[in-house]
Amino acid sequence: MKHFRADYVYPVYADPIKNGIVSVDDNGKILAISDDPSSIQSGNIEQLNGILCPGFVNTHCHLELSHLKDKIKAGDGLVEFIKAILTIRKEAQYNDDQVTEAARLADQEMYDNGIVAVGDIANTGITVDIKKNSKLYYHTFVETFSFLPERAQAVFDSAVELIEKFKPLSVSLTPHAPYTVSKELFKLIKRYSDSGKNLISIHNQECEDENKFYRYKLGAFNDLYDFLGLDIDYFKPQARNSLQSIIPLLTSNQEILLVHNTCTNLKDIYFIKRFDRHINWCFCPNANLYIEKRLPKINLFLDQGFNITLGTDSLASNNKLCILSEMRVIQQKFPTIGLEQLIQWGTLNGAEFLGIDKDKGSLQPGKTPGLNLITGLDNLKITPETKVKRLI
Repeated sequence: MKHFRADYVYPVYADPIKNGIVSVDDNGKILAISDDPSSIQSGNIEQLNGILCPGFVNTHCHLELSHLKDKIKAGDGLVEFIKAILTIRKEAQYNDDQVTEAARLADQEMYDNGIVAVGDIANTGITVDIKKNSKLYYHTFVETFSFLPERAQAVFDSAVELIEKFKPLSVSLTPHAPYTVSKELFKLIKRYSDSGKNLISIHNQECEDENKFYRYKLGAFNDLYDFLGLDIDYFKPQARNSLQSIIPLLTSNQEILLVHNTCTNLKDIYFIKRFDRHINWCFCPNANLYIEKRLPKINLFLDQGFNITLGTDSLASNNKLCILSEMRVIQQKFPTIGLEQLIQWGTLNGAEFLGIDKDKGSLQPGKTPGLNLITGLDNLKITPETKVKRLI
């Protein structure tokens, strides 16, 4: 049995506890939380400066892109970012061993940065063995791409085959983004999702050109389709933003994670409230700054009744895989968002979306959520000196 005492304990499911004590067994199971040292019957109490909180939950990552760290120029926008990834893949600049080793190191980096669970995007099976041997919990979203209606069935069937490679780990089939998934493919995914458990994670409104394309069929995405050699004459302007266009095509039977939301506006938020969809939001601020040099208007999403989570995106668009780093950016740009709320976004909310909140996300007796020590705070504000240390 181990006992850790800190300036504050953030159980997440309850209010912070000043001078709180967290007791755990050798397997990391929470035994008790207290503010009374006299309640400790055996064992020494380790006194720590800082706050204690559960392990972090990263709801959006691309482990298989880890080898692309520092390889794609920052700030050129989403379309150029996508072109760069596609070019690197086409030219086969990296072999499987390089991709696998980079992914393994990224998995260890997340562990060291206090992350205990990950919602990870996959387009191949190259991370299967890493995930099966990892100390982290993984849910894998097998991603589908096809903006050509005639390719929908073949792409769908291939994704279903890939899902089998990840079992018995938690895995589901998901659309990539509005601009890469045809209505026909959306319908196949919806039918699949309506028949059983199938978490959805979709990239949403990462740039203004996405909305411009859906509204008017104008902007940089036309250049992307030309780059890909795709004939999209069939697509007609929808006269509404991309999110408003695809919401009716998504299942009402599953939890849905909308990721990035860089250019989501208040009209979009109000629009989705008209539909019976289980919407969660994921913010990856460092990736937004890396790709588009802008952040979502996160203040618009507050108090709207939706679950908010945090992600790191990939090392192709971030210099580290660290949820604390994402929290730091949010608090710098939106100082009214407090530490307690950010911790909830980075722990329990993510665990609830992934369906693992019975074990992860909060410091409650019987759970094994991990235990992080956060130091270097200034009056409970995150600073450039704030660090996270994994205790269990």
